[in-house]
Amino acid sequence: MTQLSNKIDSRKTFAIISHPDAGKTTLTEKLLLFGGAIQVAGAVKSNKIKKTATSDFLEIEKQRGISVTTSVMNFSYKGEQINLLDTPGHKDFAEDTYRTLTAVDSVILVIDCVKGVEEQTEKLMKVCRMRETPVIVFINKLDREGRDPVELLDEIEAKLDIRVRPLSWPLGMGRDFKGVYNIYDNTFNFFSPNKQMIEKEIESFAGPNDPKFVKLFGDKAEKLEHDLDLINGVYGDFAVDEYLEGELAPVFFGSALNNFGVQELLDTFIKIAPGPRHRDSTKGLIEPDDENFSGFVFKIHANLDPKHRDRIAFLRVCSGRFERNKFYHHVRLDRNIRFANPATFMAQDKSLIEFAHPGDVIGLYDSGIFKIGDTLTEGEKFMFKGIPSFSPEIFKELVLNDPLKSKQMEKGILQLTDEGLAQVFLHNSSNRKVVGAVGDLQFEVIQYRLINEYGADCRFSHLNFFRACWVIYENPEDISELWRLRSHSLYYDKHGHLTFLAESVYQLELAKEKNPKAQFLFSIEHNSETIELGKTA
Repeated sequence: MTQLSNKIDSRKTFAIISHPDAGKTTLTEKLLLFGGAIQVAGAVKSNKIKKTATSDFLEIEKQRGISVTTSVMNFSYKGEQINLLDTPGHKDFAEDTYRTLTAVDSVILVIDCVKGVEEQTEKLMKVCRMRETPVIVFINKLDREGRDPVELLDEIEAKLDIRVRPLSWPLGMGRDFKGVYNIYDNTFNFFSPNKQMIEKEIESFAGPNDPKFVKLFGDKAEKLEHDLDLINGVYGDFAVDEYLEGELAPVFFGSALNNFGVQELLDTFIKIAPGPRHRDSTKGLIEPDDENFSGFVFKIHANLDPKHRDRIAFLRVCSGRFERNKFYHHVRLDRNIRFANPATFMAQDKSLIEFAHPGDVIGLYDSGIFKIGDTLTEGEKFMFKGIPSFSPEIFKELVLNDPLKSKQMEKGILQLTDEGLAQVFLHNSSNRKVVGAVGDLQFEVIQYRLINEYGADCRFSHLNFFRACWVIYENPEDISELWRLRSHSLYYDKHGHLTFLAESVYQLELAKEKNPKAQFLFSIEHNSETIELGKTA
């Protein structure tokens, strides 16, 4: 086995996804705790513990107790190199999560045992199913009075369109929660609430009918034995191949807040989760063991350190080996660039690296040369596919309160929208800037960051646009009627593509009727000089 193959086999790159408040960021912290990356975990919502979650490093995230941007964290566990991406749960930031899912090889889906499968969970799972991404389910908050475990499993199968197989099982719930039984190892993890440190009360038994186990739990041991017989009868054996094909989801139970059930999850994850997988490109599939380096940018973050005004492009290594100070080809710009300070991350804390391998997520200092979806190679001219832009649903005009701060606002809105937080549309004949987003919270974050990071005092004014549609055409004559009748509604996105901001469904249908040779799209994928067509409006 080659050195590159060894490096590939030791990589696990995954995202944690969930509906808001299911405990996703808390689980992230506890995985870091078990991985030895941090020594004490911070409770996201605890007033007693003043330390905030490691992955929530933006000031607004600390204030609101939510994640509004994907955090990238790297750590080692039992010889495996783990690349963990904590994603926003809030629906207003779903697009950031969708893009992150293009950069991972598997997913851990967190579900609240009290609320079960929620709307955002269903939407995220559809993306995973579409990409055939392997999914592990963690049912969280067992220390609260929640729903019956069997009922939750039935709901997951029905709503998320995936078969499940429990690999651990809870003994009790809420006040009566005693711990989690590991079905395959026949070990029992005794529940002892501890929000900050690792508990190691794990004991092996011959099974739930082991005399020691019966002596400890009495009638509860008999019920657990009955539950396990039922599970084995209904769900059958766990097949790793079916999990890797995205058809079967192993399920674990626990309480992330109390560090509980997390180690079973992590230990099983490193055994069964896939390593780096192939990626689709304009020249076909790129395999991770290809000797030539390639990778793509799936996220950009401005002002990771506001004191230094730095800008980081997060790149997923897809093949070969990345080396510091070596020249690589920026395909879209058609120029060679080298990177003197590539880094790995623990949220906002950076560590300089010399090399990176397939599966790794690295940060590249960006002077403004990167856009989301850009590809780096060792000279080949191809682009990775699968990173779309979606049509926003809410539109507001960005208005400057202090005319002397126009440069700060211009720089700020362009950099922040580079992150994919929202989209900016520039009018074809005026200086008007329209920002489009999926939800109102995005505007709140943008305004906060413009004021606090760029010193641009500004506000948003609501606009009554229905949707933004990218207009695709071959000849200018194809859209002559659109320019003649709707020039006031024509804007350019920041990539220079013509966009029609329709005020109503009727106006959109009329534009399509009057310009039959043009296409009006709700999603678009930018690949070098080509445009991948999205869903037709």
